[in-house]
Amino acid sequence: MNKVQQHYDEVADIYDDRYDDHRGRSYHRHISDHVMSVLPKGGLLLDVGCGTGLFVERYIEEGGRAVGLDISPGMVRHGRRRCPESGFCVGTAEVLPFHDRTFDALASLLAFSYVPDPEAMLAESYRVLKPGGRIAICTLSRTVFTSIVPLIYHLGEMVGLKEVGVGDFDERYYTNEEIASLLEDAGFVDIEVSRCSFAHLKLTDPVFALARRVEPIIEEKLPYLAYNVCAAGKKPED
Repeated sequence: MNKVQQHYDEVADIYDDRYDDHRGRSYHRHISDHVMSVLPKGGLLLDVGCGTGLFVERYIEEGGRAVGLDISPGMVRHGRRRCPESGFCVGTAEVLPFHDRTFDALASLLAFSYVPDPEAMLAESYRVLKPGGRIAICTLSRTVFTSIVPLIYHLGEMVGLKEVGVGDFDERYYTNEEIASLLEDAGFVDIEVSRCSFAHLKLTDPVFALARRVEPIIEEKLPYLAYNVCAAGKKPED
């Protein structure tokens, strides 16, 4: 079994607890806002790495329809419970089980860093999008802070810490230039890249509150300190 799949199957039942307190809700809402701001409203969305359907639910609330795909059967099971009117399926990002030109929008929140073959995932994303359809990805960025995260996660795994996202998964951390180049090579145009999320949900309450207050300044003036990178593009019109 894929290591990432095994981990998220194991934590599927507690995954939503991560976003139940005010830090988790604020963090996920902030990321969702960035992604929603560059996607068309009211269309049909594919959420790649959908987890328990948090962003599927958000897109539906904004007036659209959505389909979720995740490598973890446990996550897909929870997504179906959260959004029973939407379709969810188990699958990998590199081989999307959908026809060409199916979706108006495609999103991937906090999953792209764990995709072993990002070029294949973006080629498949391009294929299943309609002409003029938009893609939005929010994933881990390479910063002075995230450079030590793999070591921390490796140590957590060694001591058997069972926490969402904690493990040595060979995840990738992207610079703005790297993720923009991947989108361009896949054929996308009108590419936009920004940084977000200086206030990470793992911070303690007093530190999180301070980080949240300075977050807009960090994202505008010191974006290289932000934890995530958000990239968007469009499939050209015919």
